[in-house]
Amino acid sequence: MARTKAVLGAGARLADHLAVAYLAMNCPLAKVRQVLDELGAQSKRRRDLPAEVLVFYVMALCLYRRAAYEEVLRVVVEGLRSVYGDEIGQTVASKAAISQGRTRLGAEPLARLYAQQVQPIGPHGMPGVWYRGLRVMGLDGSTLEVADEAANAQHYGYPGASRGSSAFPQLRFAALAECGTHVLVGAKMGPYRTCEHELAAQVLEHADDTMLILADRGFVGYPMWKAANQRASKLVFRLRENQVLPVERILPDGSYLSTLYGSTKARRDARRGVGGGEGFVVRVIEYKLKGAARGQEPATTYRLLTNLLDPAQAPATELATLYHRRWKIEQALDEIKTHLNDSMTLRSKTPELVRQEFYALLIAHAAIRRLMTMAAQQTAQAAEDLSFTAAVNVRAGSIVGSGTVSNLDWAHGFSCIAEKRAIETIEHGEPRTGYMKFGDTVRIEIKGGDGQSVFGAIEQMVAPAG
Repeated sequence: MARTKAVLGAGARLADHLAVAYLAMNCPLAKVRQVLDELGAQSKRRRDLPAEVLVFYVMALCLYRRAAYEEVLRVVVEGLRSVYGDEIGQTVASKAAISQGRTRLGAEPLARLYAQQVQPIGPHGMPGVWYRGLRVMGLDGSTLEVADEAANAQHYGYPGASRGSSAFPQLRFAALAECGTHVLVGAKMGPYRTCEHELAAQVLEHADDTMLILADRGFVGYPMWKAANQRASKLVFRLRENQVLPVERILPDGSYLSTLYGSTKARRDARRGVGGGEGFVVRVIEYKLKGAARGQEPATTYRLLTNLLDPAQAPATELATLYHRRWKIEQALDEIKTHLNDSMTLRSKTPELVRQEFYALLIAHAAIRRLMTMAAQQTAQAAEDLSFTAAVNVRAGSIVGSGTVSNLDWAHGFSCIAEKRAIETIEHGEPRTGYMKFGDTVRIEIKGGDGQSVFGAIEQMVAPAG
């Protein structure tokens, strides 16, 4: 059965401007052009589909998963022209031309833009972002289904199933998530067969001494611990049940010090005083939690490994509580896979374009999360308390529904405060107009072509309810 193309609304609307704002927030046009120049990927013929338009187009595909390629391109061009004017030329292209343009562009511009532009954004003082001056991050990995094309299948491979293999090839990736904002940074991807530890080690190259990294028991090991320590990050990882770390010194809060070695032989050599015996002094915190669903369930024992060795600076009870914020990265991954990607496969048909789409998806997610963080900061909330589903639904509903009509020339004014703040963010990197507050006056007036008021001015004052 043929699929009916989704058609987006026509005309320059506020929704188009906001769609561009989502993307241009993290990737301003000047930065996009700089990266393209560095990679030698800038378009040589301006009448062709320009490379910078393609960059924004691939990001927009991730925002409008069910829309036709040509429709998304039209909206992107209209939105960019409304922001940057004649810097962006009128562009019309077929589906085949778009695919060829994406192939010429390649994945590296999106990967580099992601690495440069998507960073932790949680402001100081925002609940959930910090622990004793350290930015709380979660480390984890996941998978995404990709289009079932021969090239994708050969490169990425299929996961195993009880009978044969799964229906779609999958890529594997790992990332750090800022727990307070859910922004995914430092992400690395590869074929499904890629070891998660291998990807995680690459991700940890983006860690630094401002971070406290939380991770599940699958990531505990000497090589991973060594890689993270080289970045001077603080760590709280859960130990596997079969990992043995002898008690060397009990601390006042009930935790104890031990040493993590690369092998049992290295531990024996260290005890005998022979060989390298290189190890890391670590602190172990052990506690039990009863099942949340039923009080009768047996308690689960947790053992945490950390390089925060001083219980006065990081009490065991605080770290035990903090560790369970690791689930924030699970929520961030769910936002990517279920809500933003709409539980669909990545639609690109070649491995290079899959990689291109993957990093565009992360940039789009970061753009939405950045807007949510800014909104939370304005109202002194935690960004994690805002609904990502609601934010995505507003974004999606805006583009396909009837939107507020916007002036083509902003010198004539803006349709609402949200539009003005969005344009300021594009031009200056942050909004400069505040939201309305009690005592402010709203004046609404519509004038006809003769310059006369149609129904007179309406003035209202913003006041508390009741």
